[in-house]
Amino acid sequence: MMKKIVLIVALFFTPYNAFSDFIDAKWKVVGFSGEAWFADPQLTLGKTQEFNQGYAEGVFYSCNFAGQSATYNVYTPEKFLANKEFENFKKLNIKFDSNKIFVHRITCNGKKGSDRRLMYPFVTQDNSNKGYYLFEGAIYHLEYDF
Repeated sequence: MMKKIVLIVALFFTPYNAFSDFIDAKWKVVGFSGEAWFADPQLTLGKTQEFNQGYAEGVFYSCNFAGQSATYNVYTPEKFLANKEFENFKKLNIKFDSNKIFVHRITCNGKKGSDRRLMYPFVTQDNSNKGYYLFEGAIYHLEYDF
């Protein structure tokens, strides 16, 4: 009986990755689709974007514990691709592995007004280590290790 209680308590306190709206990881830029208007996508390949609770640092966005917050909306792939805001995903034939798409809005208040930052849309999917970031006319493909 005691072994069962210890096992249940241990499982309760064991950390695990919940994929769905999970962004706290070190994401690596593994590719891109589309057309970058001003940025050189080749300079981002292999670079990383890290999120860890209130901290973020990377090729697209940084926030050093300065009031970072994140929200997300959930879409089916059909509703996501039908949304005019995300039409580049449809044009560029981006395929999703899941029936749940999460569109994250990540903000940093900063220490002063000029420090404010926004990373949007950062797109992830349920039960997947793949993410996408729409920047200029390109969609950057990111992945993290489990």
